[in-house]
Amino acid sequence: MRVKWLEDILGNEWKIKPAGGATGEAYYAQSQNEKLFLKRNSSPFLAVLSAEGIVPKLVWTKRLENGDVVTAQRWLQGRELKAAEMQQTKVAHLLSKIHRSSDLLNMLKRLGKQPMHPTMLCEHALHITSPYYTDPLLKASVTFLSRNLPYVQSDEKVVCHGDVNHNNWLISDEEELYLIDWEGAVVADPALDLGMLLHWYVPRQHWTDWLDAYGIELTTTLEYRMKWYVVYQSSVSLAWHRMRQETREENHWYHVLKTLLNQLNLL
Repeated sequence: MRVKWLEDILGNEWKIKPAGGATGEAYYAQSQNEKLFLKRNSSPFLAVLSAEGIVPKLVWTKRLENGDVVTAQRWLQGRELKAAEMQQTKVAHLLSKIHRSSDLLNMLKRLGKQPMHPTMLCEHALHITSPYYTDPLLKASVTFLSRNLPYVQSDEKVVCHGDVNHNNWLISDEEELYLIDWEGAVVADPALDLGMLLHWYVPRQHWTDWLDAYGIELTTTLEYRMKWYVVYQSSVSLAWHRMRQETREENHWYHVLKTLLNQLNLL
């Protein structure tokens, strides 16, 4: 595949192929002795993530004549984590490292990221679900979110990834664990990440042990905050996929949300 701006940087001896992704601006490049993952206009946040060992090492950064910035990271031999592996302590340790990093938090703040408070998220949920408010499931969800705002406030704000799906966790052949795809990073309550990860991947009877490896205690307050954020993310995901007429994904989130609301005795 020919990509002129990449050929101008790398030379003709590199083989280039698309890496997929929503933006279409990511590529794999390989020469005889080196493999790189290249992306145009990555956030400056990437440099801090690399320095902290959270993403594969940033090799170089170059600015094009038009002002665009190209970043090159190590292209690692490895694989995505399997769903069952999300229960491992190494996942808890890396997420804890992310949430406790003052360097990551300071960088996101310098980039203009404002803390996401539950009130803001509730307003977002109300907006995106409003076309489907006659759906009893979404109506029950936003009612739950609104009524429980007073009980989910937290002063703790950290860097949250926002999409801790197992497909975003990579483990190299050398057993190095990374969390990639940081385009949706926010400053928020750590319960935003914890809720989805535990509800998706960790059986309820193991939450205490997993959180012990993460470094905190499972309290009634934390559990309720996690539940609130899972209802928020699930209702927004359902409405978003319904809007895009993506039936398979819509059905998945409908099932997730219905299960949650049944657990809360809201249906």
